[in-house]
Amino acid sequence: MNPPAPPSLARAQRAWSKVRQELLQLRHPQGHWVGQLSSSALATATAVSTLGQYRAHAQHPILSETRLNELIEKGCHWLLSQQNLDGGWGDTDDSYSNVATTMLVIAALTLSGHAQSPAEIPALESANRYLDKKGRLQALRERYGKDKTFAVPILANCAIAGLVSWKEVAALPFEAAVVPQRFYRFINLPVVSYAIPALVGIGQVKFFKDPPWNPLVKAYRKAAVGPGLKLLARMQPASGGYLEAIPLTCFVGMSLAHSGRADHQVVQNCIRFVEDSFRDLGEQGGTWPIDTNLATWNTTLSLNALGPQHAAPKDSAITAATDHATPALLQWLLGCQFNEVHPFTGAAPGGWGWSDLSGAVPDADDTPGALLALKQWKTANPSEQQLIHESAEAGIHWLLDLQNRDRGWPTFCRGWGRLPFDRSGSDITAHVLRALLAWQSEWNTPRVNKAIEGGFKYLAKNQNADGSWLPLWFGNQDHPQEDNPIYGTVKVLLAYLEANRISEPCCQQALNWILQHQNDDFGWGGGESHERHRQSPGSHQLTSSTQETALVVDLLARVLQSPTFQGEPPLHQACLQGTQWLLETIENDKTFEKWPIGFYFAKLWYYERLYPLIFTVSAIRNVCNYLETAASQETKTMT
Repeated sequence: MNPPAPPSLARAQRAWSKVRQELLQLRHPQGHWVGQLSSSALATATAVSTLGQYRAHAQHPILSETRLNELIEKGCHWLLSQQNLDGGWGDTDDSYSNVATTMLVIAALTLSGHAQSPAEIPALESANRYLDKKGRLQALRERYGKDKTFAVPILANCAIAGLVSWKEVAALPFEAAVVPQRFYRFINLPVVSYAIPALVGIGQVKFFKDPPWNPLVKAYRKAAVGPGLKLLARMQPASGGYLEAIPLTCFVGMSLAHSGRADHQVVQNCIRFVEDSFRDLGEQGGTWPIDTNLATWNTTLSLNALGPQHAAPKDSAITAATDHATPALLQWLLGCQFNEVHPFTGAAPGGWGWSDLSGAVPDADDTPGALLALKQWKTANPSEQQLIHESAEAGIHWLLDLQNRDRGWPTFCRGWGRLPFDRSGSDITAHVLRALLAWQSEWNTPRVNKAIEGGFKYLAKNQNADGSWLPLWFGNQDHPQEDNPIYGTVKVLLAYLEANRISEPCCQQALNWILQHQNDDFGWGGGESHERHRQSPGSHQLTSSTQETALVVDLLARVLQSPTFQGEPPLHQACLQGTQWLLETIENDKTFEKWPIGFYFAKLWYYERLYPLIFTVSAIRNVCNYLETAASQETKTMT
């Protein structure tokens, strides 16, 4: 394929104006961004199973039988419409089939009564052939390894449906959860830090359905049932949804209902959350998303993508009426900061979670995003400096206290390093470093400097041999290991760039890796699963993804403005080629492509409507700045 013509500054500015306006128009009336997560077959299946168990066991249901039947039938209708050609189900409507989701859908259809429907029998037969081909339980256990966070709940759901024996369900030590939270990391729990409710709920239903033979263990666990229920009640947020997540909430709800506690307040709250989270699609049925929303995450991503007003590309089409830095939005963001010890993880005050809703939990990816947004605000709004300063100070101390012994940062809890989604992550560590660097001029203390230096040592140690880095919470379903080295490498290089360390050899190796992985269509990422969604007007198909291409172009446009790589030809050419790809995407109104890139817990895929647009806004803003700088330098040279 011939290289595209270099884009002009005027064309890039028109594209910037378009995508910026699109992003601003998607704000909530209060000024923040809520976004929309993909509907999830896995979440929908767990919701249907839970509602089915509640319908069967509740003596005093909070929903009418008519409403329960409606929710169950609409969920089943949508699930049956989402079966892939191979007989399985994927996490989203754009996901490959996987054993976990397929098993959960079969369990849901069984518990709802659809397994006996003649019309659905062919679908279930096809699904079972898919499971037989993939290896069923063995394949499930191989996917999750030692991490029982998701494998055991899936098997428990299947056991509740009568599809597997309770002997196949591992006995989770629910009695261990009643010890003080500060000791969790020392007692070798088999689930990740954020899955304690599932540990308790599923551990208890296993205990009741398949009790241990040892009388001492049996007596000890029986004594822990009551305290375990009190823990579930204490950890349950006002919304009723643990982590605002349908699967985690439903695993708890169905387990308690199946073991005779359907009328317990915890279950009633779970059912209320399930109903509140339902998406009615009319004749297409109904669905549930994997989580309620990522409002805080989407808002800080958007603010940081738009940048400060004074840094916007010069374009007369952008008026002051579109100013996004409003006092109401600042108050909203400050209000999302946790100011008390969190009942779910025991986290200290000072962090931010992914949403403004009650089920969110402070974490080390959303907190840096908020701190970076606040830094922009403090520069632009002198009248709010003291309030912002105090909020940022609490956030920085929260992050410093979270740093692991390996000098990287985990997502939620310090010291839980054994299981995949509890260990330190390169993308999260890089994000924390960027936040600390942004505020370092105000907190230039030995502790901050030591944390930053330790973080970069962690990143250097965890670079892959080929020069890339792997992220923790983002993936590419076409990658052999479902990793997303493009996302991880971009996020790490941004930290090196903002620390003025982009000249280090590891960064040159990483940039070479990025150049080597540019696709034939001049974008990045994507894969075979992406081809059916993208087609160039009139000719070739595009396999790259908007999200990954925008991430790389954004990085390259910033790197090319650094003294080390200013105007370097290979990077310059790749940046312009990727920019051309993005401009075609914008001009053909394909910015809102839906394609899974995000992981929820245990490699559960999702896509977020705003991701492609947010990433594109940031990329085109920095491309405009780069092209303006290059044009200015060229004019000076000619003069």
